[in-house]
Amino acid sequence: MATKACPENAFRYNGSLCACNPGRFFLNGSCSLFVTSEKDWSIGSLVDSTPTFFTTVLPLESIRRITQSQAVLLLATLAALLLWLLFCVAVRFGRVDGGQSIWFRIRWWISRLDVSFATNHWLDDCQVVQKRQTELGGAFSVACWILLGGLLSALLYQIITKRSIEVHRVKAANAPDLLAFVNDLEFNITTISSMSCSNLRGLDTLVTGVPGFVDYRVFPLSTYANYHCYNTSKGPTISIRCNNCQVPRRDHFISWHFVDLPNDPATAVGFQFNLTAKDHDDVKHVSYVSGTLKSDSDNKPKTFRGPDLNILKIHLFPQTYIRLHNLKLIQPLFHDFIPGSSIAESGNLRSSLQSPNSGIVNTTLYISYLADYIVEIDKEIINGPVSFLADIGGLYSISLAIFLYLLWQCEGRFKKLRYEDSVMRDIRSRRRAQRNWDKLRKFVMYTWGPSNLDGNNIISKRKGKLGTDKFCGIESLRKSEQPRSKNTNYSDKTVDIHVETSDVPEATGKDRSGLKSSFEGKHAHSENGHRIIDIENEQ
Repeated sequence: MATKACPENAFRYNGSLCACNPGRFFLNGSCSLFVTSEKDWSIGSLVDSTPTFFTTVLPLESIRRITQSQAVLLLATLAALLLWLLFCVAVRFGRVDGGQSIWFRIRWWISRLDVSFATNHWLDDCQVVQKRQTELGGAFSVACWILLGGLLSALLYQIITKRSIEVHRVKAANAPDLLAFVNDLEFNITTISSMSCSNLRGLDTLVTGVPGFVDYRVFPLSTYANYHCYNTSKGPTISIRCNNCQVPRRDHFISWHFVDLPNDPATAVGFQFNLTAKDHDDVKHVSYVSGTLKSDSDNKPKTFRGPDLNILKIHLFPQTYIRLHNLKLIQPLFHDFIPGSSIAESGNLRSSLQSPNSGIVNTTLYISYLADYIVEIDKEIINGPVSFLADIGGLYSISLAIFLYLLWQCEGRFKKLRYEDSVMRDIRSRRRAQRNWDKLRKFVMYTWGPSNLDGNNIISKRKGKLGTDKFCGIESLRKSEQPRSKNTNYSDKTVDIHVETSDVPEATGKDRSGLKSSFEGKHAHSENGHRIIDIENEQ
């Protein structure tokens, strides 16, 4: 390249030409350093990309990106479990307030969730086993569900991602088996350099067999494959394509070289290759190998130039995919790279560029067919319905056993926890009695008037007088509308109702039953045609 001023990381040779330092090549007007990484390498096959039931129904790729592994699901389960237990502990510090506070209602509903340990609490000797729903049992029951759900999600993730294993079987190959392998092979090799296809020479010969042996043969490359060269931004790319290629039993050698041109020397800093094989009748399934190569000895950037060969050694071996209707595919593997002549010093590279005898870059593609054995690949399902149900049962038993042990330990060490269900039921009963008593008082006030709840205000009505009726409520309206019977043996009287409202919250079950029987007795007496007699008139 003839320039007036050489770019950075370049040197001048032959007076007016510029060349990049070893390990660099001209790219967009500057000398770029050629680097490689492990990400540039890939090997495998696309035969596993066929859609299945799980891939069409479930977003497996999204699940894999979010979870990445079972550890994320287990950590989320542990976090949810700890939050629930801390919430249950925090609720116990709230005020009970006679069963009126929100904290007591939350604790009550937690106790209603005790469905797993309701018959496994601490019980005294010689007592009948009864169902007891406690707050501690409800907390541990929900914790058991959380742990079971987390373990079950991890199990499902494992079944979805690793629901089957790939089994490889190797069998000896014979000629009829090898003839059944008919694939389309394609080799793309890019020489990373500032050269072009104009520097290419000698890509027209195919050598089979080992030189010096009886099976050594030389053929025109065009009789076996189609080849051509095209220029890219990284250098010339050589493409060799063979359609309907069978698996031969001998090694193949394809060689080419690049030579110096005026103002365009033959230098290279590395190679980039991509080898693919696909079935001729089923183009959806492809086996491939790709990567980048450079001389990495002594970790010094080097430039390839000289008579020694740069050998790329490729292995091809046949594979049969039984689960895909005996798909026969040739798998390419990159076996080795033998670097040829290279230069690491700028002075040595300048001397080589000024000498026309070393202006060459030799490259050889060595293809070795491993046709002695055939690999049969199949997939076996490792999880059936019976094993899946057995796994679920095992996870449930483990979750239940963990929290049952914790429940026994807590109730065995703290006596207060043994009878907390009866304490909570007593609080609920007193609260229910309070509400029922309040309803009764409202009914009396609405029906006979609020004055009847005052023991000091006794109201009576004189017989035969048309005084003002001081009753309030529905009963007063009903009495004013109905005509009085002259043959009534008793006058309409009222009874002073003495109510001690201060004793209402402490009313027990016996008090309520006595009050109810007394009220029903008075009501039955009035239904027999008699009115309640005013206490003052009786005297």
